[in-house]
Amino acid sequence: MSTFFTLFKKEWLEAWRDRKLIWLPVVLCLLTVSQPISTYFMPEILDMAGNLPEGTIIDIPVPSGEEVLAGTLSQFGMIGTAIFVLSVMGVVSNERNSGSLSLLMARPVEPFEYIASKWAAQALIFLLSFALSYGLAYYYTNLLFNQVDFYRFITSLGVYSLWILFTLSITLLLGTIMKKNGGIAGMSIIAVAGLSIISSLFPKFMGWSPSNAQSQAGSMLMTGKWEDSFGLMMSVSIALIIGLVILASFAFKKYEIY
Repeated sequence: MSTFFTLFKKEWLEAWRDRKLIWLPVVLCLLTVSQPISTYFMPEILDMAGNLPEGTIIDIPVPSGEEVLAGTLSQFGMIGTAIFVLSVMGVVSNERNSGSLSLLMARPVEPFEYIASKWAAQALIFLLSFALSYGLAYYYTNLLFNQVDFYRFITSLGVYSLWILFTLSITLLLGTIMKKNGGIAGMSIIAVAGLSIISSLFPKFMGWSPSNAQSQAGSMLMTGKWEDSFGLMMSVSIALIIGLVILASFAFKKYEIY
């Protein structure tokens, strides 16, 4: 375990040097906060845009705070997923291409310790960044709209985190197999986007899909209840995340020359 914690600290140090601990939360905060603020000021924005007939009255129904937060998660799902993929695509490939991985693996480091430390460090960075940005959106939603029940907020945050961890696991696996960052990012986005599209086209047969974390979180926000396939989705998502990390370790171990 000492090797794991040493590698974990190394990941955090690199994240600080690369300023990921700063720019990732900032970008996500700007992304999530824009939803409640833009929704609140939408009538003024449309009015200032001009090109409307004289005497036009803009009457937009005021959404509930729950609807605003659900919209925030929807917006986060489209753009936030791409941000996560781009921020983690090179954690393995950059070290392999620079030659530093050869020096590291010359020491008594197990492949699983290496992959697990990468996953754990990036997962903690992702979840802290997401919690901060989503919490800021929750604050502004309560300020500008109605008060959203804290239990609904915190449970929706926890469930949606599964999708973030699944995206991380997919990208890390592809990062151990491929060497080009562009290919890693492209294949990762195709994989998660493809799963989301299939899940939306065949909801009856895809209730287990991790991509349903967003709809489950939205259901909790809007109704205070989970959808029917919640337990199955949770179980399969956790199993897939663990399986992808183990598979990444085996794929990494196959490389005799790092």
